[in-house]
Amino acid sequence: MIRARRGAVCGRITLERPAKINALTPEMIAGIGAALTEWETDPAVRFVVLDGEGPRGFCAGGDVVFVYESMRADDGLALRFWADEYRLDARIASYRKPIVALMRGIVMGGGVGLAGHASLRVVTDSTRLAMPEVGIGLIPDVGGTWLLSRTPGEAGTYLALTGRAVGAADALMLGLADVYVPEAQLPALTEELTASSDDAAAIVQRFAATPEGAPLLAERATIDAVFGLDDVEEIVDALLAEGYGFASETASAILAKSPTSLKLTLRALREARELTHLEDALALEYRIMSRLAGGHDFFAGIRATVIDKDRLPSWSPATLGAIASVDLDRYFASLGPDELSFVTEETIV
Repeated sequence: MIRARRGAVCGRITLERPAKINALTPEMIAGIGAALTEWETDPAVRFVVLDGEGPRGFCAGGDVVFVYESMRADDGLALRFWADEYRLDARIASYRKPIVALMRGIVMGGGVGLAGHASLRVVTDSTRLAMPEVGIGLIPDVGGTWLLSRTPGEAGTYLALTGRAVGAADALMLGLADVYVPEAQLPALTEELTASSDDAAAIVQRFAATPEGAPLLAERATIDAVFGLDDVEEIVDALLAEGYGFASETASAILAKSPTSLKLTLRALREARELTHLEDALALEYRIMSRLAGGHDFFAGIRATVIDKDRLPSWSPATLGAIASVDLDRYFASLGPDELSFVTEETIV
């Protein structure tokens, strides 16, 4: 479900599961890792290109049906998948050679984990980038807390609590992407990356342009003021007090999400902001995710969005006010011997 091949001076990895918008499976994670291992010490490979097959997008995230079925069976495969995925995300961030991610179309969840940590992130007209996990009873993971907690102001908090998607201009403004290339130029860029012997950054810059508009820019004052609060109820109340279209719609979007996920997400973002290494944020996310995934809201969220698709999840607890801060502490506690480790056979010298 991935295709790895060589270009003139690059390695190219293409996600090949277009019917599922390239949703990631354990086999795909393993395949990407194997290709990166092969090319990391190959002097003929100067950089890596990462893209996705099909018209709908780069990657819609991890295969949530696989995770859902694994958690119902309690077979441990979902937790192993997340551990391997998080290690791959950390590896992409520290890879010894440039990785160029072509973020066309939908880039969500696990897709952000792959592309968001690459050294050169290319967006285009169709890019729709989001971390929508609070809508399925989870939190932004794959380093999402790390990325979103480091955006200018509180825009990352806004994205995390609403699950809303942004386009190319906003992604650039928020530091979630590096270069915009017009959609019509993407095939030519891809061809030159694979055929040319030039430097990757130089090739991309030849196609770079300036996208039109950044819708979030007009709302930054409200976003920064409201989402700087450290309590989800206070954020919602402040939005409702603003009383205009964007603020009211944003409050409604938040209130439709899992109350537990919302509270955990806000706290995780604040903690991730103080961390100094991506691996620490990933370990924090793993603690929370491993405890959330077997819970009521995850099953309710997947049923409502993926299985029955009625968009009517039944959250428990059903309201933000029913969740006390002390109820969240257990999600952040150490997993002891099950803590996510980034020491593998490949890293032991």
